[in-house]
Amino acid sequence: MSLKPQNQDNKKQHPTHTVHKIGGTSMDAVETVFENILVGDREGDALYNRIFVVSAYSGMTDLLLEHKKTTDPGVFSLYANSDNEWAWGDALSRVSGAMHEKNRECLKDNADLDLANRFVEERIEGVRSCLIDLHRLCSFGHFQLPEHLATVREMLSSLGEAHSAFNTMLLLKRRGVNAVFVDLSGWRENSSLTLDQRIEQAFSGIDLTEQLPIVTGYAQCEEGLTGIYGRGYSEVTFSRIACLTGSKEAIIHKEFHLSSADPKIVPEENIKPIGKTNYDVADQLANMGMEAIHPKAAKGLRQQNIPLRIMNCFEPNHDGTIISDDGKSRMPRVEIITGLPSVYEIEIFNQDMVGTPGASKPVHEAFARYKLWTLARYINANTMTHYVSAPLKQIKRCINEIQENLPSAEIRSRKVAVVSAIGSNLENGQFFEKAIAALANADIRILATQKPSRNVDLQFVIAEKNYETAIRALHKELVEANEKGKSKPVQKAA
Repeated sequence: MSLKPQNQDNKKQHPTHTVHKIGGTSMDAVETVFENILVGDREGDALYNRIFVVSAYSGMTDLLLEHKKTTDPGVFSLYANSDNEWAWGDALSRVSGAMHEKNRECLKDNADLDLANRFVEERIEGVRSCLIDLHRLCSFGHFQLPEHLATVREMLSSLGEAHSAFNTMLLLKRRGVNAVFVDLSGWRENSSLTLDQRIEQAFSGIDLTEQLPIVTGYAQCEEGLTGIYGRGYSEVTFSRIACLTGSKEAIIHKEFHLSSADPKIVPEENIKPIGKTNYDVADQLANMGMEAIHPKAAKGLRQQNIPLRIMNCFEPNHDGTIISDDGKSRMPRVEIITGLPSVYEIEIFNQDMVGTPGASKPVHEAFARYKLWTLARYINANTMTHYVSAPLKQIKRCINEIQENLPSAEIRSRKVAVVSAIGSNLENGQFFEKAIAALANADIRILATQKPSRNVDLQFVIAEKNYETAIRALHKELVEANEKGKSKPVQKAA
């Protein structure tokens, strides 16, 4: 197939295929994924004109790198910080065991199981040999391990997606589907390619009308996806495939709907899927750590005018939520109440700031150097306040550096929570006033607040202990009580 970005010429060709991404938690529900997404009641031509980008099975990347939430070390962390091969070698063996166990769970045909196990053994032992050789090489003074760790992380990341994609291909073939394993991991390849070149090369001989590509979420490329995008690399791969193939729609299948609140906080009967929104809202959700899609991945879809649909893999007949550049609600409404229950407030009072251009430069440079994720900031004449989500150790180092560079500044920090009301159209709805009243009625003191001029979000800083109460209070007042904000039915999924 011919791969080129969707432009004015090929827009007129009305693209016929869709690009899908299946997340790790959803991938774990193998039968559900096959019945609700991959096959179901589809037959013949209906099985094709789709591309699937798959994540690793749930928990596998945690074992390979480090646990996403607890930061417990995986193979990579142990390799990067160990003087011997035993700790990381045992961890890699545990990954192998977990992959073999997943194979036994998924694959009922002995021939398929044998193929899958041999695939795992080849990849695991290939990586083991490579890491041993690198460790030995770095025992000489001319080679330093830290210089190669980014590459090691990339290589380990690739194992999880290659495993799940290969298994999915086998299962589809067993069901009579002409599935193709599209390995973007660069395994045993000598060529160095950009991400776009890697995708173009892989898809050059694929006929989407007769073949169903199952693609690894990790792609080896010159840019280094894990270094730039962290654990969001599979969404970037998914986005670039959608853009380069000019798909008519990009679809992410999750284990939940993109809904008006977290059902663990607000009673499930009171929340509802958003239905329709725009990429501004997707960006705000990403800023709050609740990614509909990685913001860098969303950028490409937005530029190519490709709508993104978020669907619940357990409710295949529900149309989900569609995100598009023109998805702004006609009527003012709050679409989601979300936030972060634990962030750090860093307040920098500096009398020398007043009337001094560039006075905040040392602060911004320190934040960038320590990679502190700032989800909100407030500035007045002599004070900068940043709200960040990062480990305390990292924050302390950053504060120490700022204090060294600004010795006359007074810096204090404390833990707080941030809640946010987000919507594609918050104009003329008096949502800010209603939110303040709702929090006051719930006896919640507002420590700081912000109402940006773009009218897509409201932010409130509160005490940690009040986080869930605030979410419920704002949802009740701004979503449940706002009957006029009901959206029109979302267009049918492709």
